[in-house]
Amino acid sequence: MENKLAILRENGRIMTYLLENGKAVSISCFSAADASLLGNIYIGRVQKIVKNIGAAFIEIEKGFPCYYALSDCESPIYTKKLNCPSMAAGDEVLVQVKREALKTKPPALSANLNFTGKYLVLTTGDRHIGASAKLDSETKDRLKALVTEALGGRYGCIIRTNAGSASDEEILKEAKELLSLCDSIIEKARFRSCFSKMYQLPAPWLSMLRDTYDQGLQVVTDDPGLYAQMQAYLQDTHPEDLPRLSLYEDDLLPLSKLLNLERERREALSERVWLKSGAYLVIQPTEALTVIDVNTGKYESKKKKQETFRKINLEAAVEIARQLRLRNLSGIIIVDFINMDTAKDKAALMDTLRASLRRDPIKATLIDMTPLNLVEITRKKVRKPLLEQVIIAEKETL
Repeated sequence: MENKLAILRENGRIMTYLLENGKAVSISCFSAADASLLGNIYIGRVQKIVKNIGAAFIEIEKGFPCYYALSDCESPIYTKKLNCPSMAAGDEVLVQVKREALKTKPPALSANLNFTGKYLVLTTGDRHIGASAKLDSETKDRLKALVTEALGGRYGCIIRTNAGSASDEEILKEAKELLSLCDSIIEKARFRSCFSKMYQLPAPWLSMLRDTYDQGLQVVTDDPGLYAQMQAYLQDTHPEDLPRLSLYEDDLLPLSKLLNLERERREALSERVWLKSGAYLVIQPTEALTVIDVNTGKYESKKKKQETFRKINLEAAVEIARQLRLRNLSGIIIVDFINMDTAKDKAALMDTLRASLRRDPIKATLIDMTPLNLVEITRKKVRKPLLEQVIIAEKETL
């Protein structure tokens, strides 16, 4: 079964569903006029330095301070600098929003500007040339040499997974475009006033067309307006991907019914997740972390108890990795698996969970199992969790 990215308009919201083998692995919700700050570049003004936490607060508009870690970048791009060797209150600097506001936390900024393409991410503050861990060693070495020569040591770069299937010509073309964009923004910023927005990403749901790695992915919508926007975006940025886009036109069977999207969304917002074995997960986000509990539920087996627990835990590990991505859960995640007696079974569980987390395009790290048999995971914070996205979108449509 081919993988799909379905993008629909539902009750004034735009919903995106990434389906692998007919099952959702990622769902996002946006208001139709979503004004996400993520990725935008501003001329910010340093409001204050807080040395005891190694941070600064930088305003990107008057009265809107954001968090900035002083260790973020060794060479910020200042548009106005006071006579002080380090960052100081009153300095004006180019900054990019790298994390949206999360609950009580303000947005986080970086002075290491990133310009993201389909194959490369150009970086201004970090001159290192890195590559996706999903690329093999030979491909990494070849592409690093290609990109290093193209950039000439001026900037750094991260080579994305998509680059593995691209030609050298496509990669060099994109490198040239990203360099031109970056240089243009830095030059223009010299003549712009504080709080100017220097760069804005396309609507987040449009960016998914660029950021989804599956080369065989088919993109489908049943909304002519969204189809026209996606068609124009791809025509302008990645015309080679236009054949992957289609408009679904069947009034008798809506796209959401065809792909069971209502059920997928309902299950992604439910606290309880049933497993095929009859066992289930309970997923409970809190202010500080997310807690996931594994329960035997309706599971029945005549096998030995420890073998039963092993089977349930291995099934749960695969599903937990999917649920983190599906719900966009981030930060600290604590999983209470069913206790197992042997070190061999525990090692098998950790190996399965680690392998499942590697499939997540957002960095998810398996930390360890504590003496109380609780498993610790961290996942990078980028966007709001799905539940929070839905709540915000519903408020905006009232």
